[in-house]
Amino acid sequence: MNKIDMASRRELFVDYHLLESFEGQARLKLHPPKREEVVFQVRGPLENACSGVYSALVENDGKCLLYYRGCYPIGVGDADASQQQTANVAISGDGIHFERPELKIFDFGDGGRNNVVWQGIQAHNLVPFLDANPECQADARFKAVGGTGANSLYALYSPDGFRWRLAREAPLDVAGAFDSANVSFWDSVIGKYRLFSRYFEDGCRRAIQSCVSDDFIHWSRPVPHQYDAGAPVEQLYTNATVPVPGAGHILLSFPMRYVAERTTPVADTSAMDYPGTGQPGMAGMTDAVMMSSRDGVHWDRTFPEAWLRPGLDERNWTHRNTTPAIGILPLQATEWSMYVSEHYGWPDNRLRRLSIRPWGFSSINAGCRGGEAITKPLSFEGSELRVNFSTSAAGSIRIELRDAGDNTAIPGHALDDMGPVYGDQLDFPVSWKGRGDV
Repeated sequence: MNKIDMASRRELFVDYHLLESFEGQARLKLHPPKREEVVFQVRGPLENACSGVYSALVENDGKCLLYYRGCYPIGVGDADASQQQTANVAISGDGIHFERPELKIFDFGDGGRNNVVWQGIQAHNLVPFLDANPECQADARFKAVGGTGANSLYALYSPDGFRWRLAREAPLDVAGAFDSANVSFWDSVIGKYRLFSRYFEDGCRRAIQSCVSDDFIHWSRPVPHQYDAGAPVEQLYTNATVPVPGAGHILLSFPMRYVAERTTPVADTSAMDYPGTGQPGMAGMTDAVMMSSRDGVHWDRTFPEAWLRPGLDERNWTHRNTTPAIGILPLQATEWSMYVSEHYGWPDNRLRRLSIRPWGFSSINAGCRGGEAITKPLSFEGSELRVNFSTSAAGSIRIELRDAGDNTAIPGHALDDMGPVYGDQLDFPVSWKGRGDV
C-alpha cells in the first residue's frame, strides 16, 4: 500500500494531502487573520494615496524592513512607466512601530534626508527578499524584482537592503505582464530560486505563473498555475507567495482577488485622491484569498471563500484594497504577523498588521457533536507525535494509531488508551497512558 512519507516534517491541514476521510462534523476550516493596529501611514511629499501598497516585509539582524511603493505620480499619463516612481523602506524593531530612515542615497532637494532606496521604472512594485542561498555572494545578500508592463521585469542586487544596483541593464528574459507585486525567493527545499508573477490568461484575466532559476538571471519558461477541476475561475491580482516558516515544503499564497464586474458601494468618493478612471471609485472590488501548494505549480483551492474581507471600514470598499503584503513574520512565540494595505486611493492610505496563530491558517475542526478525521497511510522518522490544537472548555481531542494493513488500532495506541486532551497548545507531545514513544 502506498504511504506518504512525512519524514520529520511539520505538516499543516491546509489541504487534503494527508487526509483520507471524515466522519461526523469533522471538516477543514479556514481561520481568517485578526486585524490589529495600523503600523504605517503615508505622509510627506514623497508619498501619496497610491503609496504604501504592494509591500514586502523582510527580517534582517533583528529588524523588520518594510519595502513599499513611495512616489507614484498621480495624474501623470502612463504613470506606471514613470521614472519619477520610488521604492521606499521603513524599519521596525517589533513589527509594529516603523520609522523612515534618512538614507542619503537620493537627493530630492532635501539633502538626502529621505528613505528612498530606488527611483525609476524598476521601483514600480519593487519586491525584495533576503537570499538564503548558502552560495549567495555578500554583495547580493538582498535580491529583488521590479518593473511593469509586458516582458519588462528587472533583477536587482544589494549588499544591505538599502543600496541597490541592477543585476543587468536589460530586463529578465521572462514573459509576463508585470503590473503587480511579483514575488521571488530562494527555495531551500528544491535548491532553486522561484519567481511568481502575473500574466493574462486568455488575454484578459489576471492570473499567476511561476518559473525557477539556479542563478536568479536565467529562468525557466513560466508555467501557469494549475488548479483542480471545480476550482473557482477568478482574477488574482497579486500573489504574495511565501514558504511557511518551519514547514518550507508548503507554499502559501494570499492573492488579492479582483472582482472586475463590481463597482464601489461607497456613495461619496469625492475625498479620494485617486478614484481611478471610468466609474466612481474605479471598477472592480477586491478582497484576499488563501491557497496552498507543495510544488509551486499545482495549487489547492480548498478554501474558495475570502481569507480577509474588506470589513466595516467604508474606505476599504473602493478599488484595489485589502492587498496582503508579502511575508510572514514569526515575531512572537504565540503570534505571527502579516500585513494588509487599506484605504488605497484615499489620502490616508495605510498598512495594518494582521495576527495569526502560528501555523494556524486552517485546521481540522468539529462542532459540538464531534467528528473524526482519518489520514492516509503514513511513514515517518522520529519517535514522538506533536500536535497544535485548540479546544473549548467542553471540547477535546483524542488520537488513535492504526495498522495500515488491516486498519485496526495498534495495541496501546487506541482511542481508549488516550484520555481526552483539552486546552490550547502549539506543540503538544501526544501520549497514550503516559507512553509517548511511537
